Amino acid sequence: MNKKTNPGLKIICLNRKASFNYFFEDLLEAGIVLKGSEIKSIRDGKVNITDSYAIEKNGEIILINSHISSYKQASYSNHNPTDERKLLLNKREINKLIGKMQRDGFTIVPTKMYFKKGKAKVELAVAKGKKQYDKRATKKNRDWSRERARYVRKSS
Repeated sequence: MNKKTNPGLKIICLNRKASFNYFFEDLLEAGIVLKGSEIKSIRDGKVNITDSYAIEKNGEIILINSHISSYKQASYSNHNPTDERKLLLNKREINKLIGKMQRDGFTIVPTKMYFKKGKAKVELAVAKGKKQYDKRATKKNRDWSRERARYVRKSS
């Protein structure tokens, strides 16, 4: 099965844990404000968004707990690996996200980071946390589909 991917899209890192822990309601793309040493580190692929999330601060959306390793050649102008990073969204999108977070109890989780036309982008998911029984059902369905595929492969 060939996955159709956009040729101008270079995926840097994925947050696979997010789809297991959350139900996604909406996906949107956001730019991210970075320093020079941060973008160099991202181009090397030294970034982790597994435990990160986004919050609202002063009318802006901020990415918290994302880890971008420090860049060795940056010497004195290096960055802090766990800094808060501002996300670039339209005012209308920001207001929509803030409303969902406050009213419905949703959270904002990054699902992947990628380059699009040379610019670093983050795909955000408006998500609601899964309960333990939902996670068990997801695991059960995944295991069953894997077993079914094996059975079909063996029988044919």
